[in-house]
Amino acid sequence: MASREIIWSARAKFDQLKILDFYYQINGTKTYSLKLYSNFKSAVKLIGKQPEIGLKTDNVNVRNLIVGYFALFYRINEQSIENIAIWDSRQDPENLKL
Repeated sequence: MASREIIWSARAKFDQLKILDFYYQINGTKTYSLKLYSNFKSAVKLIGKQPEIGLKTDNVNVRNLIVGYFALFYRINEQSIENIAIWDSRQDPENLKL
């Protein structure tokens, strides 16, 4: 099976940046933010190798992979995998809009 291209949506990029910046501001150091970034990066690499690993959602072709307290939502297409959002699972799920 040929490897699919990994695409980050503008929202997923923003979500990741917002999360990393939040923990940088709270902790006053980059250490935890860098750890989270590494975890997200590892999760995306795993999704690239095994796209079906995430849990199915109600949305067609959209799955999520749990990374600590976060859910990484992604869409599987024929040629690519699109990361569409990173959601802090401690938030009210009613506010999640994909």
